[in-house]
Amino acid sequence: RRFLFGLGVGPTPVDLEWEGNRLRFAWMTQSNPEFGPEVSDREAVADAIGLSQGDLDPDLPVQQVSCGVPFLLVPLRDRPTVDRAISDAAAFRRLGAVLEGQLAVFLFAPSKSGAEETAYSRMFAPTFGIAEDPATGSASGPLGCYLLRHSVVSPAEAGRMLNVQGVAMGRESRIHISIEGTRDAITLVKVGGEAVLLGQGELVA
Repeated sequence: RRFLFGLGVGPTPVDLEWEGNRLRFAWMTQSNPEFGPEVSDREAVADAIGLSQGDLDPDLPVQQVSCGVPFLLVPLRDRPTVDRAISDAAAFRRLGAVLEGQLAVFLFAPSKSGAEETAYSRMFAPTFGIAEDPATGSASGPLGCYLLRHSVVSPAEAGRMLNVQGVAMGRESRIHISIEGTRDAITLVKVGGEAVLLGQGELVA
């Protein structure tokens, strides 16, 4: 079944997969990506999350990406480095002055070849009242697009990715990502996960 939800950026299609009467999986289609400029002041970015410039992945850029909601994507060297990062509102306000605007920050480390997950991540937005979020679907679409754009994954691999988030909070989430197209022409962005039914209702006209 397909539903349309309004999330402030236009109607968003959501496809639900069922096993009998049990809701098994939900996919949300996001807007195709918009890539912002790469951030040159990598030291300021690292400082905002309590790390050093050497903790950033040396081969990947810090870049704003949006599939409806903009995030600053910050690639780090490895999973332990992601876990060492901190969320500090004052530091984020200083970074906002450098970037000329406040952004939520999505920090991640690409996984090693052969791992089940494609990336390990955290999301900080303390200046928006969110110290850390355990599962950010609106950032996982941009993450998948970023990984394809910068050849971290191949077009074939981009169709089946897994982002693990929330581990540092003790609230692990597993967000599936499916990107279609090429690194220069992405045509479809979907994120999804296993669904748990919390309630149901009926609208009567």
